[in-house]
Amino acid sequence: MPLMERLRSKDLIGLEGITREELELIFITADTFRVFLERPIRKLPTLRGKTILNMFFEASTRTQASFDLAAKRLSADTVSVSKKGSSVEKGETLLDTLRNIDAMKIDAVVIRHSAPGAAAFLARNTEASVINAGDGLHEHPTQALLDMFTLRREMGDFKGKRILIIGDILHSRVARSNIFGMKAWGADVALCGPRPLVPEEFRAMGAEVSWNLEEEIPKADVIMALRIQNERLSESFFPSVREFRRLYGITPDKIAKAKDNVILMHPGPVNWDVELDPRVTEMVKTVILDQVTNGVAVRMAVLYLLLAGAKEEENGTTA
Repeated sequence: MPLMERLRSKDLIGLEGITREELELIFITADTFRVFLERPIRKLPTLRGKTILNMFFEASTRTQASFDLAAKRLSADTVSVSKKGSSVEKGETLLDTLRNIDAMKIDAVVIRHSAPGAAAFLARNTEASVINAGDGLHEHPTQALLDMFTLRREMGDFKGKRILIIGDILHSRVARSNIFGMKAWGADVALCGPRPLVPEEFRAMGAEVSWNLEEEIPKADVIMALRIQNERLSESFFPSVREFRRLYGITPDKIAKAKDNVILMHPGPVNWDVELDPRVTEMVKTVILDQVTNGVAVRMAVLYLLLAGAKEEENGTTA
């Protein structure tokens, strides 16, 4: 793994504008760490001496635990800050919080925030690497990277494959990052859900838009279900949960019309019996838990690519 290979930016804010070459670098690096995660002793000295700050101002289980574990697997030190119990509750601004912690000489910041653009704002105001763990309705790049890495492990090169993303697209930063990443890789992306949650504007991102799931399922090579994000819904976008399930829930009768080798995904958390009927997981190839495991490897790869090269330069071991 060549140490001089680095991503173009010191930060990972989103996948808009990412190249296939960068994606390949991330995935090749993640391949190495994925094998490593199967070993009895899962700790490398790669980022020893580096400090990573996790700033999660929104609730998170998988993403926060995955980043924390990825950092520790690489022997980095981690510090966690959340809104509750921090000076943010006392009125301190996000920038002031960062400046105070930045003064403690951190090397990377992983941030999840309700405001779109929060990660980019921090990146402009710190020399540390900033990794976006989800900002408002903008992007969630590492989730899309782990989704793509999972497909690459299952399908090989999925260029030209049809990826169907179903559900609450409007409020999904995961969908946005997947559209950018999948298109950069060369896959076709189709979106489906209630018309208010899948507006025409997404066509401008290069995705196909449909509101008829019955027509879309037979054409898909990959089906990715997204949860209804009730915490972001300020108004009613569909008549009822029962109606959503009837029209857009992935149920046994609908999945029976899918291709024999279709792959079913979900970024979690799953609202069972809403977007997914539990029975469908026994009918097709399902990789939901694989996505979780692969998330640690992908986040290790991102941390390595952003920080390990800098460490080698500091130690005087690179030209």
